[in-house]
Amino acid sequence: MGTALIIEDSLTEREIISHYLKQAGVSVSIAKSGEEALEQLNSSLPDLIILDVVLPGRSGFEICRELKSEEKTSKIPIIMCSTKGSEMDKFWGMRQGADAYIPKPIDEEIFVRTVRQLIKG
Repeated sequence: MGTALIIEDSLTEREIISHYLKQAGVSVSIAKSGEEALEQLNSSLPDLIILDVVLPGRSGFEICRELKSEEKTSKIPIIMCSTKGSEMDKFWGMRQGADAYIPKPIDEEIFVRTVRQLIKG
């Protein structure tokens, strides 16, 4: 069904998100930081990016803004997933260019539906 890059520093969250994506038929690659993700994106572009907000180094908000401002990555849909789930956090994530914002703990049904909508896009 496509490929997804998960940018998440928590092993537990990476495993949960990977499991949901693989069950939906999506191939998965993983980056543990924004910097690692940017390096991976130099060599291959996924159909979708799952991005945590709280990351080592730069925040997910910064990474999202950078990806959406660069021509080669600007069209890749980004789902931000975070424990920062207030309406202001969601608003701010969408302002940075996120295509969806899903609070943690992630609801599998909502997550998979959102993934399918964005990959079909």
